[in-house]
Amino acid sequence: MNKPKVAIIFTGGTISMSVDPRIGAAIPSLSNEQIMSLVTNIDRFAETESISFDTIPGPHFDPEKMMKLQKLVLETIHRDDITGVVITHGTDTLEETAYLLDLTIQSNKPIVITGAMRNSSELGYDGPSNLAAAVCTAISHDSMNKGVLVVMNNEVNVANEVTKTNTLSLDTFKSLDFGALGIVDNDKVIFHREIINHQHIPTQSIVENVDLIKSVAGMDSRFIKYSIDSGAKGIVIEAMGRGNIPPGMVEGVKYALDHQVPVVMTSRCPTGRVLDTYGYDGGGRQLRELGVILAGNLPGQKARIKLMLALSVTDNPNLLKEIIEDNQY
Repeated sequence: MNKPKVAIIFTGGTISMSVDPRIGAAIPSLSNEQIMSLVTNIDRFAETESISFDTIPGPHFDPEKMMKLQKLVLETIHRDDITGVVITHGTDTLEETAYLLDLTIQSNKPIVITGAMRNSSELGYDGPSNLAAAVCTAISHDSMNKGVLVVMNNEVNVANEVTKTNTLSLDTFKSLDFGALGIVDNDKVIFHREIINHQHIPTQSIVENVDLIKSVAGMDSRFIKYSIDSGAKGIVIEAMGRGNIPPGMVEGVKYALDHQVPVVMTSRCPTGRVLDTYGYDGGGRQLRELGVILAGNLPGQKARIKLMLALSVTDNPNLLKEIIEDNQY
């Protein structure tokens, strides 16, 4: 009986790093073959094919590279001999890349992203175990039609829900609102629930100059106006609480909308969605009536990815609103 074949696309990140004694800090250094040699017994479950994309840290990933990766994943997942695709990625931007791929790729085959929180020079290097769990997830029939999955620390999360929650912990990736989609136990993936909402944005391009602005007490409109005057095509505001901003920022929101620059609002809170609940100056109701688009429970970094993709499809405010607010929980 033929074993399933999994393509593993290596992009870099901590999983490929070790400490350089000259500088006393971790840098990319491990080859694909060196990483795979540490994933023991995986050949019992699947045939693997290594594909090199890059060897960069997570913070070096930008939207242009994400779209290049998307093209490679599309080419690979459509191959008849491939059961699923696993991607290694730096954890700092992993959730953004995962969400972009999830929004732009339609395939019933599993696409799984993994990484590491500890480099290969540290005790408890988690790269091999995460990679093994990702392959086990990618070959499971139960993983089909679930979009892009993130597998770390034997937990399985869906791309549009998961976020990095801790700078150090091995279980840093969590779906704070809904909990993990499943687990990898005894080399098998077990799913606890189904995915209700899964959105697709049909695009092969992205609008990169979209800014993310965080609201804080007493903030005014300077940053918003600067973004508009610098050529931003869209703005995401991480508002307070349920979706409210200091009154000094309202002028900036009006300035953006008067210049036909869409404004998307999410919350700086780690859980919960934004809604037009409050009617005071700077409250969600006022912002909604001005034309601000609500991003549901997406964090700012994912709302920005979604707006970048949506802008590549349309600049019509009503259509943008439909895309951004579609499939909200």
